[in-house]
Amino acid sequence: MTEAILLVGGKGTRLRPLTVNTPKPMVPAAGVPFLTHQLARARAAGVTHIILATSYLAEVFEPHFGDGSSLGLELEYVTEDEPLGTGGAIRNVASRLRSAPDEPVLIFNGDILTGLDISALVSTHSASGADVSLHLTRVPDPRAFGLVPTDPTGRVTAFLEKPETSEEIVTDQINAGAYVFRRSLIDTIPAGRPVSVERETFPGLLAAGAHLQGMVDSTYWLDLGTPQAFVRGSADLVLGRAPSPAVPARCGESLVLPTARVAPDAKLTAGTVIGEGASVGEGARVTGSTILSDAVIEPGAVITDSLVGAGARIGARTVLDGAVIGDGATVGADNELRAGVRVWCGASLPDGAVRFSSDM
Repeated sequence: MTEAILLVGGKGTRLRPLTVNTPKPMVPAAGVPFLTHQLARARAAGVTHIILATSYLAEVFEPHFGDGSSLGLELEYVTEDEPLGTGGAIRNVASRLRSAPDEPVLIFNGDILTGLDISALVSTHSASGADVSLHLTRVPDPRAFGLVPTDPTGRVTAFLEKPETSEEIVTDQINAGAYVFRRSLIDTIPAGRPVSVERETFPGLLAAGAHLQGMVDSTYWLDLGTPQAFVRGSADLVLGRAPSPAVPARCGESLVLPTARVAPDAKLTAGTVIGEGASVGEGARVTGSTILSDAVIEPGAVITDSLVGAGARIGARTVLDGAVIGDGATVGADNELRAGVRVWCGASLPDGAVRFSSDM
């Protein structure tokens, strides 16, 4: 069976305050750490041995997942002493791989929610005889991404920086963050220093004449690097728009975990998740939002497309729209926070203090 490397070492800076105490792959999405969905999808595709390349808050992963046997996997953990980038992280775990030199090794970024057909990517790699195969996806507006054009056979022809003008947009295909490497190529990545697989490894291989094959799969793809995207991804998992065998209940308008308490007249819609031990009071409306463990939503609060951290409290009649509330924060009654407002972990806002604001 194909083995895999999962890159989970990033600091998740864009996701703060969610990642102050929790590494990005361990932030809950649809009721379980996001990493659980990636592991479950890899296992469903026949992968049995996965190495987690960890760095930031590395000590959190193994106590939760252990040896992986509960997921039908064999997990190993390799921690970087210093951040090594994507290519450096891949090289850093090479000694743990068991594949023969010509066998395929799957590699995934730890912050991508995707419906990728993993088996099809491996088959494309084998059929094409490629040195590296890349999952590519098409996006409506590629200006925020590096571009990956291919020839009519799917062979990668270039890696282009983010386009600055419309004339520079030669394709809508982007690197979607999943790869299959020929095992022997991993040993060619420089060891012991930071390496970007996107900016150094792939362009270098292409310049050296290596065969890099692209496979376009646009069934579902979302980079969960921002709070807004993370909330959307969790909701899409609950609604069944994003596939995962790890969602802990049938798909529907909401997911309420077993020890949560929700008032009978509260309304939960659009993929909302209510975490373990959380409570939602009378008349509250929660739409497309994630409420983490032990948070309290008081009566009459209206929460839309927002994330409320573990142990946080949202006061009566407070309105959140596109907001992120850090772990343990308190937002008093009759506040109104919109448009990407972030309240830091442990912060406290008194009743009626804020109507729209910036980070707090």
